[in-house]
Amino acid sequence: MSRRPRRNLTPDQKAALLRRHLVDKVPVSDLCNEHELQPSVFYHWLRQLFDNAGVVFETPKRAAPVREQQLAERVEQLEAKLAKKDEVIAEISEEYVKLKKKNGEP
Repeated sequence: MSRRPRRNLTPDQKAALLRRHLVDKVPVSDLCNEHELQPSVFYHWLRQLFDNAGVVFETPKRAAPVREQQLAERVEQLEAKLAKKDEVIAEISEEYVKLKKKNGEP
């Protein structure tokens, strides 16, 4: 039994096939024969379409930009805190090197 290489159709191609079935009333058997698909694959795509159809009708959330702004402010705060820590570490390292030189350590 020889196996055909797996074909990966793009989402647009899958949508076009589903549209032909749902809108143009092309039978599933004709579509599957034409594109060498298993009917189970076609029906899986159809199930995915209907399972995710609710996303299309969701109202856009206005809170997203507010959340992004809050996250951007938090990032700025953390970056400032990190910069301050870097300065403190640099000062302590500098003092440590001076003390080592003063005590004659390598």
